Amino acid sequence: MQTRNLGPFTVSAISLGCMNLSHAYGTPPSEEDGERVLLSALDAGVTMFDTAALYGFGKNEKLVGKVLSRHRSRFTLASKGGMAGVQFDDGIKRVIDGRPEAIRKNCEDSLRNLRTDAIDLYYLHRWDKKVPIEDSVGAMSDLVRAGKVRTLGLSEVSADTLRKAHAVHPITAVQTEYSLWTRNPEIAVLDACRELGAAFVAFSPLARGFLSGAVTDAAAIEAKDIRKTMPRFAPEALAANLKLLPTYNQLAQEVGCTPSQLALAWLLHKAPHIIPIPGTTTLPHLMDDLGAAAVKLSPEVMERLEALINQRTVTGDRYTAQANSEVDTERF
Repeated sequence: MQTRNLGPFTVSAISLGCMNLSHAYGTPPSEEDGERVLLSALDAGVTMFDTAALYGFGKNEKLVGKVLSRHRSRFTLASKGGMAGVQFDDGIKRVIDGRPEAIRKNCEDSLRNLRTDAIDLYYLHRWDKKVPIEDSVGAMSDLVRAGKVRTLGLSEVSADTLRKAHAVHPITAVQTEYSLWTRNPEIAVLDACRELGAAFVAFSPLARGFLSGAVTDAAAIEAKDIRKTMPRFAPEALAANLKLLPTYNQLAQEVGCTPSQLALAWLLHKAPHIIPIPGTTTLPHLMDDLGAAAVKLSPEVMERLEALINQRTVTGDRYTAQANSEVDTERF
């Protein structure tokens, strides 16, 4: 497995997003199947695992802690606070809360769930726009000084917010959705990360399964699947977007790789500070994804890919209006 720099850490060029094992994309796998995926990834050379307090309202961190804590010296551990599940009278709900006291509580809960003394990379999952970014990052820097967190990251922020945060405490990584069909990071934040020496961690690098060919029928998406409310997966939009796949799949055949590997290889070729974190629930998909590290793309193939799938050729926004209001990323 190739490696890339993540602040003071050296991690696998393709690392693992763990959310799918507990949250978001329909019915999650059994705990036993999740354990197999995590251990197989570790044995295959994955050395960074990404989770969050939000995923499964703590279940994902508990799974990662249960399975991987005994191998703690072998990998870099990333988690996120500032957005978590809060118990209300009518159930647990997602709450964005960037107040210092909330961040401290999130961190303590995560340390306990993950069965570790320190989290290597701790992200602010969302900037709470009611709280100055300097205050939230200041509270996170206190966690570094206390030895509970080693480095800091931000998720779904603009270049301007990144610079404000970096002035308070060095930011090791920014995590944002980035794939052929979500190109917003190219506006400013990719360059800002390069300028500040921060890694860029690309989540949903397979376009939430679209580029792997896993989503071909809007009606087949489960009611509890987060894609059910995403504009690009609405019936008319998905039908339009699916017209891009025959040419895309032909490109993968020309290169001699799978569609998933083509999407990940494109990211790896874009810049050396990009680290994609695909997620999966099955061992065949895991090994397929990791094989992308060996795929070589010519400049001509890169150009053809980018001309085929980009912000002008994809139908539908990536988020609803409500979800867009919760993130701070630049938009085309």
